[in-house]
Amino acid sequence: MLFYVMTTHTGSTYLMKFDVAIVGSGLAGLSVALHLAQTRKVVIVSKRSLLDGASNWAQGGIAAVLDSGDSHEQHIADTLIAGAGLCDEGATRHIVENSREAIEWLIAQGVPFTRDPTAELGYHLTREGGHSQRRIIHAADATGHAVQVTLEQKARSHPNITVLEDHFAIDIIKSDKLGAAGTPYCAGLYVQDVNTGTVMALAADQTVLATGGAGKVYLYTTNPDTATGDGIAMAWRAGCRVANMEFIQFHPTCLYHPYAKSFLISEAVRGEGGLLKLPAAAGAAAGKRFMPAHDERGELAPRDVVARAIDFEMKKRGLDYVELDISHQPPEFLQSHFPTIYARCLELGIDITRQPIPVVPAAHYTCGGVVTDMNGRTDIPGLYAVGETAYTGLHGANRLASNSLLECVVLGHSAAKHIEQQAKPAPMPLPAWDESRVTDADEEVVIAHNWEELRRSMWNYVGIVRTTKRLERAQHRIRLLREEINEYYSQFRITRDLLELRNLVEVASLIVDSALSRRESRGLHFSQDFPETLPKALPTVLSPARR
Repeated sequence: MLFYVMTTHTGSTYLMKFDVAIVGSGLAGLSVALHLAQTRKVVIVSKRSLLDGASNWAQGGIAAVLDSGDSHEQHIADTLIAGAGLCDEGATRHIVENSREAIEWLIAQGVPFTRDPTAELGYHLTREGGHSQRRIIHAADATGHAVQVTLEQKARSHPNITVLEDHFAIDIIKSDKLGAAGTPYCAGLYVQDVNTGTVMALAADQTVLATGGAGKVYLYTTNPDTATGDGIAMAWRAGCRVANMEFIQFHPTCLYHPYAKSFLISEAVRGEGGLLKLPAAAGAAAGKRFMPAHDERGELAPRDVVARAIDFEMKKRGLDYVELDISHQPPEFLQSHFPTIYARCLELGIDITRQPIPVVPAAHYTCGGVVTDMNGRTDIPGLYAVGETAYTGLHGANRLASNSLLECVVLGHSAAKHIEQQAKPAPMPLPAWDESRVTDADEEVVIAHNWEELRRSMWNYVGIVRTTKRLERAQHRIRLLREEINEYYSQFRITRDLLELRNLVEVASLIVDSALSRRESRGLHFSQDFPETLPKALPTVLSPARR
């Protein structure tokens, strides 16, 4: 690892050089890092701590074919059905057929999945909505945390992995911007130390974007505060195509409580018999199940179906929430299978062994993203994207539950193998960051107001059920917000809030433009103006060159 010091007119900016720079510290990023660390010097850039991403919040588990009663064909079929005709079958097959290897790698790393001595592999498998078999391997109801803690410890202790926490990746540095001839490639990126404000130019032979999704573009989300679409926005600004951004998955069951922020009630609760019912506010219909009237699969229908059904019932009856009732299961079963959910609800005065759980839909997963191949390659040589940041074609118009963590591990491994095969590009000096901007406290207040307005506009106009008029209203307001935010970015010293807002407004614009271009209803995108599904399923692909 090499360190350089470059002097600017305002002070010193560090230039750091690594073989591979990975932006993001969730399961996708850590998988790439650990696979590469045997042969490469790797840096992990995390804008907060390593455990502050969405992977750490994942409850349900990881879908994989681990039992002889299951098959790759069944898992593929379930994925294609949930994806409403838009899944790429080749990508789906690649990821599903490598699912067992991915789980075995996690087990070898020491991930403490829940044991079941009667199961073939020795681990308990649960079932979730849209799955025809029990194929979800899990660590109680905190799978993401168990996986993240295990891999984080390995990453921190590895001599070839450098961890930069509280460092925000700002933008990709391309070779053509440095005067290099030939096909433009990714030469590195600018990164800000959030604590000091110093910006460094970080050079890397290959750069991997693994920053997660963009749930924070909405007012209500199950995602952590880090989910601001950073990788998608960076790749778009650098010239990469994005696809299927209109397909934002709203998780049907987020805990509804004034003191509970973004707490997810796992899909597995419905998989283990939880029933959706109308609350007392529904009057004579209180306590009545409503899912059978919307879909023959009831509570085990795919997430888009369940979320729309809940949204319909809430709007029809003027409800603030509906109820998820699993109190008919034995208390010891609930406490052992859902210890995190049980404990959190109990803290808030809800005993799930005796009471239903108040729930509402909330923005949960970004099914679209940066267009990549099965090696994680984007349109720019040297730049990769994995995990929720990427669009591989696996999720189509609606992600099948627990396929996302599987994609992180399988594609993380594929990307690492491809990176190992690449020749090192010629060294290239990177320019220092312009630090001549000034801070204006008054403008920081405006940034906070714009953040609130953007997220509320997306929630009101680009939600579960959409209309062309609402989308056009959102598009108009987002255009004005982008102009204001870009003005702040060009004039004032950057902060984490400004950088996140800049990325959020970029991603919001992509979501709205994608939604307006789809003149049908499919999967997660439901338009009252175009309620029918067209005979041919085509992805929505946006290109910066054509925008």
